[in-house]
Amino acid sequence: MDVAYRALVVDDEVPLAGVLSAYLRRAGFEVSEAHDGPTAVTETRRQDPDLVVLDLGLPLLDGIDVCRSVREFSDCYVIMLTARAEEEDTLEGLSAGADDYITKPVRPRELVARALAMMRRPRSGARASGPESLHIGALTLDLSAREVRLDGRPVDVTPTEFALLTVLAREPERAFTRPELIAAVWGTNWVGDEHLVDVHVRNLRRRLRDDAHAPRFIRTVRGVGYRSGPGS
Repeated sequence: MDVAYRALVVDDEVPLAGVLSAYLRRAGFEVSEAHDGPTAVTETRRQDPDLVVLDLGLPLLDGIDVCRSVREFSDCYVIMLTARAEEEDTLEGLSAGADDYITKPVRPRELVARALAMMRRPRSGARASGPESLHIGALTLDLSAREVRLDGRPVDVTPTEFALLTVLAREPERAFTRPELIAAVWGTNWVGDEHLVDVHVRNLRRRLRDDAHAPRFIRTVRGVGYRSGPGS
């Protein structure tokens, strides 16, 4: 099978890391492993993987700090693994820049399905017959470059944040429910807490300096979900 993508599996449970690596290799990934936080950051910088599978509870540098460090130089997809099901841990991981999370014990087939869904997501957010850019007021999404600009200045966003913003910007008059956004961005087979959407919207608002009470770019539609554009 031709190798299409590179993945880095980071977990201090070496046997588990080996199992997850084996499943990803069968799915066509080229896989390497790291077993502590500093090595994870070093290897991500060196290898430039498409995907990092990142355990929350790592020695020397925990998964939250690893994710924050990685986000300073990489827009790779990050799936966080957590043995703690508490919502605050999940939200902290997503706020640090993770794209998705899976609670341990991990089902390897579920991990592979999530990983492949991410890889199939267009990194540019573009469609062959669609426009090359989208606009929400002073915000511009360059679909071919996968770049967001606010008042002409670039804004760093993760791949998932870009995909979410693109879905909203393509249909500015439409109010999307959380399940609709999950299906469009994470895939129809995604299973988990719908508050995942809220966390990514919160991160986007922070990056775009968008006040939730007087929004310019992402509007909360009470009882429904979200839409692009200013509040009424």
